[in-house]
Amino acid sequence: MQNWQKETVLYQIYPKSFCDSDGDGIGDIRGIISKVPYLKSLGINAVWLSPCYPSPNDDNGYDISDYRGIAPEYGTLDDFKELLDLLHRSGIRLLLDLVVNHTSDEHEWFRESRKSRDNPYRDYYIWRDPVDGHEPNGWRAGFGGSAWEFDEQTGQYYLHLYSRKQPDLNWDNPKVREEIADMINYWLDMGVDGFRCDVINSISKDFTAEWPGMGPHLHEYLHELHVKALGPHGALTIGETWGLTPAQALLMTSEERGELTTTFQFEHLLLGRVGGDKFKKCDVDRKEFMDILAKWQYGLKDEGWPVLVMENHDQPRALSRFGDARFPYESATMLATLLYGLRGIAVIFEGQELGLENPVFKKLSDYRDIETLNAYREMEKDYDPETLLEMMNFGSRDNSRVGMPWNGGKHAGFTSGTPWIDFGFDPERTVEAEEKAERSVLKFYREFLALRQNDNVLLYGGFELLKNDGDTMVYRRSKDGDSRYIAVRFSDAPAPLPQEVPLNAECIICNYSDVTDTLRPFEARIYKA
Repeated sequence: MQNWQKETVLYQIYPKSFCDSDGDGIGDIRGIISKVPYLKSLGINAVWLSPCYPSPNDDNGYDISDYRGIAPEYGTLDDFKELLDLLHRSGIRLLLDLVVNHTSDEHEWFRESRKSRDNPYRDYYIWRDPVDGHEPNGWRAGFGGSAWEFDEQTGQYYLHLYSRKQPDLNWDNPKVREEIADMINYWLDMGVDGFRCDVINSISKDFTAEWPGMGPHLHEYLHELHVKALGPHGALTIGETWGLTPAQALLMTSEERGELTTTFQFEHLLLGRVGGDKFKKCDVDRKEFMDILAKWQYGLKDEGWPVLVMENHDQPRALSRFGDARFPYESATMLATLLYGLRGIAVIFEGQELGLENPVFKKLSDYRDIETLNAYREMEKDYDPETLLEMMNFGSRDNSRVGMPWNGGKHAGFTSGTPWIDFGFDPERTVEAEEKAERSVLKFYREFLALRQNDNVLLYGGFELLKNDGDTMVYRRSKDGDSRYIAVRFSDAPAPLPQEVPLNAECIICNYSDVTDTLRPFEARIYKA
């Protein structure tokens, strides 16, 4: 049975950096409207729009001050409705970012909440008395420092798992849950097709734990949202859920339970980092990389549906982490084949389809990301400035947030003004250049996505890992006696074509121009048998 949600190829747009229509240096909705033909040409069938709500931008829009509006720098609600209509007429669905673990401290609810202890909105947030004159517990915020901020006016601390300007909502308050459900229905009634749900497994807090996520009422609150808003609209919901196991993911996404449609898994993206620290680089264990992908394919079985992701607004460019700078085209196309040959929703971050690598920031003042700037300040006592800059260049979220390179003009055609974040770009890796090139990552993505979307075995087939020695991976997708063999070389050295690929199999896509009996550096092939 065909299912649009399972067949989704989701393209993430970071509005601030996609396309600027008015020359103010900030991407906007009219800029996105102008690029809908490009989106259609890619072969994607859904767009996920990172937050475009009003925000003071302490965390680039993930600190929302009004859940029902559009930030003036991005346009108007009418612009948004025009984009939604155009996407739908182009056969593309639209998902918004649902950021409901926290708001901005400039949201009207929090402005009221902090006025007094008996304010009607006080219980919309999590307030606690000091313990022995200090924070209520030792929780650390995701962006550094304590997760508690003292408020002089009322003599209590409020909880913020991220920036101090992102106070956490109190989901134990039924009024909060009602407000959130009403807001979700507002957008779904307008025609929005679903949501990417930001840090959604943190909405229920466990105050006895070292980190408060996955609290005792998580499933109850997700089910309530499903009943009151998401389910009746048939919305696609993808949870951002760090640290989940496949078994926990199944609990959140089982159809019978009525919670979320599916969840991201990021376990493979923790590789190549010392102790998981995103600023400390080490070699990537390529065997473990494939083993993790296989673990999730097996772990979700037929009950769950994976989400296949390599990049997003919180991650550096995958090519800079997992690829080889000497083989940029081959690395980028191999990674795409390895990942999107699997079963699941394919998620592509803007510019990934061009094979973009991390930009090089030459000084700290070039960065805009709060996480990067806080990390720099926390670590500068332990490292010299040059080493620190190298670490930031490796791990910063700003690596993926610079302007989208459309052409070889000034600022890569992203803006006619001064971009909100400065960036250099490779003139060979722009949309215009890759459209003209005989061979390009962009052209491969188009060819591969067209193949994938028209192949029921690649969309719905089962999974079996046949070979993984860290250099060569082969897995089989099969359905109703029909099979596809995905064979890739994750190495800069050639090797014989593995015997796991049947002799009579037909190669239906390859990232090299010819097919030989050898897998060359970062070669990727799909066989039909």
